[in-house]
Amino acid sequence: MDSPADRDTIAHEEQKPVETTTNRKAPFPRGFLDTISTGWAERPETLPSPREQSVWAARRRDRVSAAFPGDRLVVPAGSLKQRSNDTDYPFRAHSAFAHLTAWAADAEPDSVLVFEPRDGGHEAVLYFRERADRTTAEFYADATIGEFWIGPRPALAGVAADLGLSTAHVDDFVATDGDRVVGVDDELTRFVSELRLVKDEYELAQLALAVEVTASGFDDIVAELPRIVEHPRGERVVEGVFHRRARADGNTVGYDTIAASGPHACYLHWTRNDGAVVPGDLILVDAGVEVDSLYTADITRTLPVSGRFTEVQRRVYEAVREAADAAFAAARPGVPFRRVHEAAMEVIAARVAEWGLLPVTAEDALDADRGGQHRRYMVHGTSHHLGIDVHDCAQARREMYYDGLLEPGMVFTIEPGLYFQIDDLTVPEEYRGIGVRIEDDIVMTSDGPVNLSAGIPRTADEVEEWIARLTT
Repeated sequence: MDSPADRDTIAHEEQKPVETTTNRKAPFPRGFLDTISTGWAERPETLPSPREQSVWAARRRDRVSAAFPGDRLVVPAGSLKQRSNDTDYPFRAHSAFAHLTAWAADAEPDSVLVFEPRDGGHEAVLYFRERADRTTAEFYADATIGEFWIGPRPALAGVAADLGLSTAHVDDFVATDGDRVVGVDDELTRFVSELRLVKDEYELAQLALAVEVTASGFDDIVAELPRIVEHPRGERVVEGVFHRRARADGNTVGYDTIAASGPHACYLHWTRNDGAVVPGDLILVDAGVEVDSLYTADITRTLPVSGRFTEVQRRVYEAVREAADAAFAAARPGVPFRRVHEAAMEVIAARVAEWGLLPVTAEDALDADRGGQHRRYMVHGTSHHLGIDVHDCAQARREMYYDGLLEPGMVFTIEPGLYFQIDDLTVPEEYRGIGVRIEDDIVMTSDGPVNLSAGIPRTADEVEEWIARLTT
């Protein structure tokens, strides 16, 4: 009969280390192979209590189950994606998977949530790769999933208790021809996206938390302005300061931070962030913290680098704020979502016409067929839904989204702007290179909209006082 040591050696020889495309991997000596599986303390077997959000996720799964009776539904978490050789991007599970499991930032790559048809409904089963036994080569030799490399991995029983779900090893999952798969089946993909249009109590609390941490990140930026100005790539310093807060108090940033100073503020998705932050210019910062539940804020503030707006900067800034306030006033339960954008556009058109920047009247510019001249200076929309994605519910039908009605529990942005690019000859020189956006996160209640980010200074006077308070 073979000894335990012999069995360990056989296990290691049968399960060879993963091959790579590099030639730098040294072989494991026999002494290592014979002893690596021994001398480890027993793993604790205490099961966790169900996490708070597991109850809410179960209710969401019930709605999915009711909508697709008899169908086998598959919701993949997704896989790691390579950034460069031997290096992957940080993993973030597919939003539908996160929403329906509540596994959030703890989710494992290549996991699959399956709704198995049962009499009267479905059984939800979470398949994932359980941690490897220490007698296997996976434990020490696989740099992608081996615990020696990445730390402890979850056990099936622990995750089942944590999430209130049945669990099984991912190797036991077998796809079938009749599966409806999120990301492949249009009807299922649309349903799980529309399911997020109205947030539950847990989601609303997480979004409020994300805004709270984001507000602290904006305070950090303002407080660091003197150091930011000194650096030749001050935009990168802004990005780094905010990222520090996002990682310290949340999971990470919800999207690539836009730190756009001077003329860069006129580029709507400027994420290169390699420019200087120069006194006398404005800097537009569009940033949001994603908390551990994966819900994210999405907030923009435009700051005068020197601490005070010039006359023209203030004129543009306050016009944008007026547009934001008009959009907020238009948002009410039962109002079409698109009305929020229309209200902001009415102000934008009026102001740029007043400044002599349009070849037509504001009324003509607002004509649905022949107008739009004002959109040269604000080409983007005013609002989008917000939640576990920064642009949440993106696969929802148009009649449920842009043409849908606002309901209590919906969370969305209001973010008008004005952007006069540095080489735009249609505007006087004094406007060129000025870009302003003000973005807030709004939750609709039965009594009307509530601005979750109202505590972050918004008016020109408030912004100037904010900078003075934190930099002196």
